[in-house]
Amino acid sequence: MKGGLEHLTAPLVRGNPITLHILGICSALAVTTSLQTALTMSGALTVVLVLSSVAISSIRRHIPTAIRLIVQITIIASLVIVMDMILKAFFFEISKTLSIFVGLIVTNCMVLGRAEAFARQQPVWPSFLDALGNGLGYSLILVIVGSIRELFGTGGLMGYDVLPLAEDGGWFQPLRLMLLAPSAFFIMGFLVWLIRIWHPEQIETAEFQLQDTDRVGRS
Repeated sequence: MKGGLEHLTAPLVRGNPITLHILGICSALAVTTSLQTALTMSGALTVVLVLSSVAISSIRRHIPTAIRLIVQITIIASLVIVMDMILKAFFFEISKTLSIFVGLIVTNCMVLGRAEAFARQQPVWPSFLDALGNGLGYSLILVIVGSIRELFGTGGLMGYDVLPLAEDGGWFQPLRLMLLAPSAFFIMGFLVWLIRIWHPEQIETAEFQLQDTDRVGRS
């Protein structure tokens, strides 16, 4: 049970796929201009990730090694097509806002990476927990970034006014820069910095330190 909980909880912060492995970064930059689109993208990717991991784990003993990537991508692509059709049927306006990014879940490194590195080698239940944990970890970062960008870029969240706008007699002047992609880079960079302060073992050794160590060893 402890190991199962570890699969679920580790990707939330300590092993977050975005802040630790820098996976899924393109969609995190593109769809976080608002909390609504961030939530929708998070839900779509999490569902695809969970279902694909469960499916691949279920048939892992029957997939020939030579064609495993083809099978995995086919399963993921099929689920993405279904998810895209569901969004267009029930959330058409949001699907237009997300544009091609739902379709690009097929090429998201995190989805294929979890299928290849974990689901292909593990039973169904651990694969389910691992996929759900990584999906929730991805969603957590998108929700944080989307909330910050929308709040400070428009003064509101999900269509509701939060900060009193100057144009309505308040004190807050929206920061339009927050709605541009560079702002997401800075916010995610700040999150990476915070998490690596919390978990210093994630900090990579600087290259110049390695070079200095080599010189000392040779001398």
